[in-house]
Amino acid sequence: MATKKTTFFCKECGTETSGWMGKCPGCGMWNTLVDSETVTSSPKQKTDRYSWTESNETVKLSDAGKEDYLRVSSGIDELDLLFGGGITLGSVTLVGGEPGIGKSTILLQLADSYKDPGTVLYVSGEESPAQIKMRADRLGITNDRIVICAQTNFDNIAKEIASQKPVLCIVDSIQTLYCENVTGTPGSVSQAKEVTSGLVRIAKSTSLPVIVVGHVTKEGSIAGPKTIEHMVDTVLYFEGDNTGNYRILRSVKNRFGKSNELAFFEMRESGLCAVDSSSALLVTGRPQMSPGSCLTSTMEGGRPLTIEIQALAADTGYGNPQRMTSGPDRNRVSMLLAVTEKIFKLNLGVKDCFINVIGGLRITDPACDLAIVSAVISSVRGIAVRPNTLILGEVGLTGELRPVSGISKRIHEARRIGITRVILPGSCKDSISSDKEKGDCEYIFVDNISEASDMLFA
Repeated sequence: MATKKTTFFCKECGTETSGWMGKCPGCGMWNTLVDSETVTSSPKQKTDRYSWTESNETVKLSDAGKEDYLRVSSGIDELDLLFGGGITLGSVTLVGGEPGIGKSTILLQLADSYKDPGTVLYVSGEESPAQIKMRADRLGITNDRIVICAQTNFDNIAKEIASQKPVLCIVDSIQTLYCENVTGTPGSVSQAKEVTSGLVRIAKSTSLPVIVVGHVTKEGSIAGPKTIEHMVDTVLYFEGDNTGNYRILRSVKNRFGKSNELAFFEMRESGLCAVDSSSALLVTGRPQMSPGSCLTSTMEGGRPLTIEIQALAADTGYGNPQRMTSGPDRNRVSMLLAVTEKIFKLNLGVKDCFINVIGGLRITDPACDLAIVSAVISSVRGIAVRPNTLILGEVGLTGELRPVSGISKRIHEARRIGITRVILPGSCKDSISSDKEKGDCEYIFVDNISEASDMLFA
């Protein structure tokens, strides 16, 4: 007969232990282990419920990969970009984001525009069919091929999938589903892992693309064990908040395409509409000749984006100066501030420094280092940088400038919004000399941040 066993799982990384620990042995986080009872079947009742695929064959690498993965367009060009050219049959996608940011809206639009003419199964564990119909009416969706299944029992949902034979299955959300074979409330670690693995098995065995919605924690990460993100093929995440009209959807993980691709949407009465001029959107309304504002370019996947970085340095009113960032990595900014203080002696030790990327975009591209340093110097000195100038360069600990990649793409995108001057590391001179489309841009090559400061504030 089946027996119950109490184990502990880490909410961050999914590490399983037999007893509680204050610190997770897997990821090193504190107070993340939670208890969960699991059901262990007797030897006569063994199943393959822990297998994510139904393939039990062991084959050579040269003999594997005979199957061709087919893609179907979502009907929304920006979403196709995130998926790597379309939704791959048999793939599982996890969509996360803040409450009210538009997860259910974009998925209902996807169900309406999906190019495969078959049935689309919309599994809702949070809303009734009447509520979904009300949203569809607001969006102008009257597609009869969308079938709503308001179930939370995974076994019943699996039977419904086998009965309907849909071409696309949307689950909203994974935290509301439960499996009777596993104890625990819906959304618990054990339930989330079991239900997700069940959906992955269905997707891989039937070539059914499955899209699931995931809740987020107060820290902004997707709720539940990190194992869920490892199990699925694609992870899409809404960045920013739901206070503005614009939404940024990022491909955090993609086994069938490039990761870190971005799609920009605008929330309107008719739903989320794709925005093409993403670079112009991020720099629209920027102040002219204002101290602390700089333009730079970041590569998100294969797409260059021209962004505005703002810095504010003010005398601190506390014992320790504050270092606040919105967009760049805080540790990276602290390092850049230390290099800036070492070379320019700006007395940053008694100043609060705030760094912000306009549009709520998170950046990790080191090519933005020089722009951050320039914005801080501009704010402290109260002098604006030269107008219509794009600043690129990775800053080392000695203040030297390292080369950046994708120069031609970045500059070509920046020209569209009127950039006439580019500050570049001297090591990028060969890349520019081989570019046949120089246009009327002025290129200024510098080797360190001191030279860059002289050129920007001359």
